[in-house]
Amino acid sequence: MRWLKFTAADKTSWGIVEGDQVIAIEGDPFGEWQRTSRTYQLSQVKIELPLIPRTFYCVGLNYLKHLKEAADKRGEVPAVPDRPEIGYRAQNALIAHDEDVAIPSFATDKIHYEGELVVVIGKKVKHLTNQNAMDCVFGYTIGNDVSERSWQKADRSLWRSKNADTFKPMGPWIETEADLDKMETIVRVNGKETNRFHTNDMIFGVVPFLVELTKYFTLWPGDVIWMGTDGASPDIKHGDVVEIDITGVGTLRNRFVREER
Repeated sequence: MRWLKFTAADKTSWGIVEGDQVIAIEGDPFGEWQRTSRTYQLSQVKIELPLIPRTFYCVGLNYLKHLKEAADKRGEVPAVPDRPEIGYRAQNALIAHDEDVAIPSFATDKIHYEGELVVVIGKKVKHLTNQNAMDCVFGYTIGNDVSERSWQKADRSLWRSKNADTFKPMGPWIETEADLDKMETIVRVNGKETNRFHTNDMIFGVVPFLVELTKYFTLWPGDVIWMGTDGASPDIKHGDVVEIDITGVGTLRNRFVREER
């Protein structure tokens, strides 16, 4: 099932995407819900963020190629992590499909994207095991982890390089039936393919991260985990459009616009 948060006729609702139509529902997918008689063409609705997560987890350096390229740029030997590690991102950075990423006027040209699978949690859980970890996964959406690399290099944390307003596009919807083993991530800039990788070729997959996370934290319905990326990004400039396609999930598209001074 494909769950969409959308606005039509000045009303924001949850809906189910079926083909090129959206059927509005009453309620929400994490609780009780029922279909309504309100139906819209997908092309005629405003796609909103699929959700605002209670907690926004983000995995870093979870693909070998990406890890090696990052180390090569620093002139270092890549250090492959021996256990899952996770960080956080800020809700203010989230924007929806087809909304613009605002590049601050004072930012450098080192603006990069990262196409990522986003895991959406569907129920309250803690102390998961390898056997039951996937039971809490409601579905998947797509994230674009935007970074300002000069800030990332200059700072001791990622507070502005990854969390500036609009730096975390997510969407367009939540797909509940996608198959991890069949997923391929394809990234295009202005229609030209710049990156392609098997989505599930992670150093640590979804299950190890869920098990590790829930040793310490309770996961709640609507929490999200961004699972990292492979490869490298070109420098993104004003007017570029980045599309991230993940097999079985959909396509997230956003334009980059540099703010005026």
